[in-house]
Amino acid sequence: MGRIMRGSVFGKMLSITTFGESHGVALGVVIDGMPSGIDFSLDDLQKELDRRAPGQSKGTTARKEADQAEVLSGIFENKTLGTPIAVIVRNTNQRSGDYDQIKTDHRPGHADQTYMDKYGIRDHRGGGRSSGRETLARVVGGYFASLIISQVKVKAFITKLGPFEYGSNLISDMSLNLGTYNFADPSKDMEIEKYLIGLKKDGDSVGGIITVNIANCPAGLGEPAFDKLKADLAKAVLSIGACVSFSFGLGEKMAHMKGTDVSKSRENFGGIEGGISNGETITLSMTFKPTSTVGDKAKSGRHDPCILPRAVPVVEAMIKLVIADHYLRQNAYNNGMWHE
Repeated sequence: MGRIMRGSVFGKMLSITTFGESHGVALGVVIDGMPSGIDFSLDDLQKELDRRAPGQSKGTTARKEADQAEVLSGIFENKTLGTPIAVIVRNTNQRSGDYDQIKTDHRPGHADQTYMDKYGIRDHRGGGRSSGRETLARVVGGYFASLIISQVKVKAFITKLGPFEYGSNLISDMSLNLGTYNFADPSKDMEIEKYLIGLKKDGDSVGGIITVNIANCPAGLGEPAFDKLKADLAKAVLSIGACVSFSFGLGEKMAHMKGTDVSKSRENFGGIEGGISNGETITLSMTFKPTSTVGDKAKSGRHDPCILPRAVPVVEAMIKLVIADHYLRQNAYNNGMWHE
């Protein structure tokens, strides 16, 4: 008997199931638990996908995809029906032959070997299911989540990209204007572009840090034990392939502080206390590793020398999914409808 792949479902009251491979016919998502009667805009959904789409700026992957969303179900006359919503994005610019060399040559840092260990078979073209292209389905899910929590504002931005760094303390500014590369200081765009082009030419890559602010989040979201809001937010962002660490509030800085200093202000706890939102702006930080494809393979293939600029909308989408899920759960609790 073959082995079954699980783990493609995320969320409880609001859940998404993603499917598809990088070089298959299409990738897609099924959104379940979406309330009925909410206005839907295909143009707005497409704008979110366009933010993540490859091939939009210099120094990123050369793969160009329109990433055109096709809604298969759950929408009628531009309103949600309350039934499962299915959306697909067809792959149109695959160059599967580029990956023939890694059919048996497993790349360090990728899921090539571990997929074989787990399933005994893999789609080596573009990484198959483990490809970063899977994240477009998350962006679709995040768009629908945002319709549920329209009052909540989520803003992600890069605060470190290789040698470029913005700020050193807790940043809770929702008014930052971002440049082409989603760095917190758009005046650095030209320098970042030159830096990324140089990395790509050298077959190298770099990681960095993404910071997120969540404003207008209601107090009381999250559970006191295993489903803490911080725990679900951590799972959400760490499920993004290149993300390797997560913190909130002062995070790792607390390891170097005394309790009398940390406890001076609630702001130090990043909007979450006891695993539950306290109504203040939630501040998160996460680290992304350098792209694992390096050397000659990076020079000849279509890879991002830094994944962070395109990861920003994916991070926002995952955050929105968590907040919307907990928002629906809290509403159900308040109405006596939710039992785990």
